[in-house]
Amino acid sequence: MTAVTIKPFLRLSGLEPLVVRPQTNFLNVGERTNVTGSKKFARLIRENKYEEALSVARQQVENGAQILDVNMDDALLEGEKAMQTYLNLLQAEPDIARIPIMIDSSKFSIIEAGLKCVQGKCIVNSISMKEGEEKFIEQAIICKSYGAAVIVMAFDENGQADTLRKKVDISYRAYKILTEQVGYDPQDIIFDPNIFAIATGIEEHNNYAVDFIEAIKEIKQLMPLTRISGGVSNISFSFRGNEPVREAMHSVFLYYAIKAGMDMGIVNAGQLVVYDEIEPQLKQLCEDVILNRNPDATDKLLAFAETVKAKDKAEVKDEVWRQGSVEERLKHALVNGITEYIDADTEEARQKYPKPLEVIEGPLMAGMNVVGDLFGSGKMFLPQVVKSARVMKKSVAVLTPYIEQEKEERRLAHEAAGTINTEGAGAAKILLATVKGDVHDIGKNIVGVVLGCNGYDIIDLGVMVPADKILETAKKEKVAIIGLSGLITPSLDEMVHVAREMKRQDFTVPLLIGGATTSRMHTAVKIAPEFEKGVVHVLDASRSVTVVGSLLSEEQKPDFLRNIGAEYKKLKEDFSNKKSAKQYLSFPKAQENKTPIDWNSFTPVAPAFTGTRVFDGHDLGEIVPYIDWGPFFIAWELHGKFPQILKDEKVGKEATKLYNDAQALLKQIVAEKWLKARAVLGFWPANSDGKDTVVVNTGVTGAAVNGSGDGIVHLEFLRQQIKKAPGQPNLSLSDFIAPATTGKKDHIGAFVVTIEGIEPHIKRFEKAHDDYNKITLQALADRLAEAFTELLHEKVRKDLWGYVKEEHLSNEQLIKEEYMGIRPAPGYPACPDHTEKRKLFNMLDATKHTGVTLTESLAMYPASSVSGWYFANPESKYFGVGKIEKDQVDDYATRKGMDLEEIERWLRPILEYDV
Repeated sequence: MTAVTIKPFLRLSGLEPLVVRPQTNFLNVGERTNVTGSKKFARLIRENKYEEALSVARQQVENGAQILDVNMDDALLEGEKAMQTYLNLLQAEPDIARIPIMIDSSKFSIIEAGLKCVQGKCIVNSISMKEGEEKFIEQAIICKSYGAAVIVMAFDENGQADTLRKKVDISYRAYKILTEQVGYDPQDIIFDPNIFAIATGIEEHNNYAVDFIEAIKEIKQLMPLTRISGGVSNISFSFRGNEPVREAMHSVFLYYAIKAGMDMGIVNAGQLVVYDEIEPQLKQLCEDVILNRNPDATDKLLAFAETVKAKDKAEVKDEVWRQGSVEERLKHALVNGITEYIDADTEEARQKYPKPLEVIEGPLMAGMNVVGDLFGSGKMFLPQVVKSARVMKKSVAVLTPYIEQEKEERRLAHEAAGTINTEGAGAAKILLATVKGDVHDIGKNIVGVVLGCNGYDIIDLGVMVPADKILETAKKEKVAIIGLSGLITPSLDEMVHVAREMKRQDFTVPLLIGGATTSRMHTAVKIAPEFEKGVVHVLDASRSVTVVGSLLSEEQKPDFLRNIGAEYKKLKEDFSNKKSAKQYLSFPKAQENKTPIDWNSFTPVAPAFTGTRVFDGHDLGEIVPYIDWGPFFIAWELHGKFPQILKDEKVGKEATKLYNDAQALLKQIVAEKWLKARAVLGFWPANSDGKDTVVVNTGVTGAAVNGSGDGIVHLEFLRQQIKKAPGQPNLSLSDFIAPATTGKKDHIGAFVVTIEGIEPHIKRFEKAHDDYNKITLQALADRLAEAFTELLHEKVRKDLWGYVKEEHLSNEQLIKEEYMGIRPAPGYPACPDHTEKRKLFNMLDATKHTGVTLTESLAMYPASSVSGWYFANPESKYFGVGKIEKDQVDDYATRKGMDLEEIERWLRPILEYDV
């Protein structure tokens, strides 16, 4: 007989299957589609407004619910019919049906009615032994026949379990029946050990939360493959009406319950405050009550609750603008980024104007022209413009079906009459793309939004777009301008290639260049000479409108391109003259002038382990305090030092709004676990050869690490070659690793960090025409990746490598890099060769451990990823290699075993000579 292996996970069915593994983070069960818990939902169901009630479910999904709890227990409802009607409607809504359903009722007949409607494996909430074992077994068999997982309440013939002992004993008794008599797999059993209200003033209730938390631990020890759930809002029932206190209690309770092993809970995901963000005094009082720390905890919390006022919820809106004409209302909504009424106002305008297109060409474009003027004059800032674009897109989405219908009617009319349709081509088309091998697109997205706000038709091809696709699409769509974006240095070469191809294929449309690594100088020296029909570097989104306007104006274009051409020619000449004026050392001389380190008095610190260590699903809440907010504002083209920028005379007001919006979204990301933090790091014995190679013994044999199969990896580093002032060394990272000749056993470290899971949320924001939150989410994911990198580096310094155990630095000091040791990244100034990244990934087996992959240009995907080396030497510091000469490149190509032409292609941005 073949043995059956029980898989330790619960697989639930939605359009996107949910697999609940032992390591899965806490799952939010949406609670608002419950007639006993939501007055709005109950009213809609009672009034037979089932279609409208779907919006409640949709909102739960959008707020991060991973399972949807549906309950129809109301004395005035026909529960079975209501459950079936609603579930059948849910199944037809892909954006809701993508998550699993939890059929919730105290009446088994309603549960059974629901089971007939749900496809695949759902969850039944709940069954219990309150009517005895026979009834329990009967209901369990029915649930199992439908393939459902079950929540088992800690309830038997004697009532609900209200003590630790009863909770565990009843759960274990139910477990034995379900597994031994009914045939349930342990992983399909979920226990609800009963969450009761605390702080009620009744002394016997004070330990309810503690009993629940302790019960979780014992249940998980007795029955490790089972899951734990509960109705979280029950805990705060005594404080109904005081949402700030309730939200704090829920977060504190979940903090301890999840640590104990709670897997899921029925909770309003949109109203969870981040544990670390709870006001300190309130958090302390909540902990005292939940953990039953002292006898007067309830009285203190009750007293404090009287002083708490709901923040930002009593704000009185200025609705005077709603009294204006529909044109005035649309303009106000566009300028102020208000989406609340846009659907109704757009429909009103559609009814008023003869054609739906006239609404776009009339009041909507008039409003966007105001936005463009305010932005151009510096009276609006980029975040406000993106909010305006969100309003515009939502309005256009309302009109589009009517416009398409009219087009089709005109087409059929021309067809019937045998005439030619001579409709105009509409707005000028601009093609935008991040070039092949590059995955970064925040800047491109912002440019697209800003240009879209100014009436241009944007064709965004996304990321990693090859030249042939860019040019093929440009021809097919008859675009007026092509815009290229890139972040990593290999993207610069790809842009040169696109320019050459545009010349070869006789393109006449101008080419825009933008992105973090691009520059006016590089555009003038390398790209513009390849395409004579107009190449323009665009510094940021705010300049793009002026540049595009000039290029598309028949009157302005000739003079604009003539002036740009003359400017770039002068830049190229200056570059050539400046280049010849610099003095460089021969490579052997530069090697002789390396960093002077007294190795005799240096004792390398050995790390706590060698090999790799994986961090999978690290707590985002722990990462958030390490965020450097400066680059976040730069991404939005708001320049200034944080937090001073929040009080800046010019941009402070808008920067504060942006910061508050980002904080709100960040709290949601953390609370609802939108994103997952993953990393792998490692340490290995290493010594330098006394020059520019570091020899690493990974201890892992095989071609996966090194082609020779012996586990030895040679890391090749570049050295500064420019002639320095006397006493200043020509630095190389290899200088900071003890040479083998010293007899000292040194080490080197490496890491790859990523924030994954952004894609479904990006798609959701795109579907909702919400570029503002889409771009904010992308920027936050980047910040979290950098913050996670900072957090891990601190752990490395103080613990994992432990070469500076007593370090105490503020976040500001971390941002200023006042720590000992460095973490330079391949492709950046100290080690500008991206190809060494392949060795780093192989040494860490990074793709396996983190899911991060390398593109053909060696960009990392997901884009919110960071990789680098760890150096511990106290003399190590960040620097830029700068330009290098051919003698070093020849030596480097030989050391790496690469063709000279190939290595020159990768190093082209730092070559002092032309290739």
